[in-house]
Amino acid sequence: MPLYDLHTHSTASDGAYSPSELVRQAAAAGVNVLALTDHDSTAGLDEAETAALEAGIQLIPGVEISVTWADKTIHIVGLRIDRHCNVLKQGLSRLQATRLERAQEIGRRLYRHGVPGTFEAAREMAGEGMITRTHFARHLVELGLAGSMKDVFERFLTRGKPGYVSTRWAEMADAIAWIREAGGGAVLAHPQRYKLTASWMRRLIGEFKECGGEALEVVSGTASPSETQSSAEYARRFELCASSGSDFHSPETAWVKLGRLPPLPSDLTPVWTHWNH
Repeated sequence: MPLYDLHTHSTASDGAYSPSELVRQAAAAGVNVLALTDHDSTAGLDEAETAALEAGIQLIPGVEISVTWADKTIHIVGLRIDRHCNVLKQGLSRLQATRLERAQEIGRRLYRHGVPGTFEAAREMAGEGMITRTHFARHLVELGLAGSMKDVFERFLTRGKPGYVSTRWAEMADAIAWIREAGGGAVLAHPQRYKLTASWMRRLIGEFKECGGEALEVVSGTASPSETQSSAEYARRFELCASSGSDFHSPETAWVKLGRLPPLPSDLTPVWTHWNH
């Protein structure tokens, strides 16, 4: 049976591996079908597709779109997208501009907090990819201002901390429309990570489905067994397909590995069931 990993990141956003290296690492881990789903960017897909042909695995073109819903940041993965679709390209372009503005403001706020040069360092670290909070976090760890990436976010980059910048992302209906216009299917990423009450979770998933959402990411690299079980229950309740993805970013996160995922519950319909390979 093919091994699927439908949620990963490369240096085109905040991943540690280049698109081609990510593909090679996934193939070495036994992954047969890999989706590259960088944050608000499809820039790594050409390189990843070339590497996938060389490695003998299937590359699913994807993206992870940032959405603001009920004042929370929600992530929606688009799978099997046409990255050349103008509607999708225009939407992502607006989000990329928002990301740059946020990065510049994070740099200004950290400067006022007594830490100069963070925007410039993050920009250099990002290279041709987008500047993300992960790049700021890595730089602050290098400066010795925190012991780990998690520590950086808790001390500098979350709400109420010196480098936090409130950001308005895409509307859910718009993000799903971009994905569908590009011929893809929309997946609600890692639903348990949003720390919503049961009633708010039902509202989120209900609106996601009403807008044309197709699947829940039931199995995720960061989910506990109980969280996976809860996501599976929501997939059943709302009659949504199920997806599986590690959300791999970096080997530094030892507990999130490419392809190291438990199987989907057997009674759920995998999102790939109707794909024509």
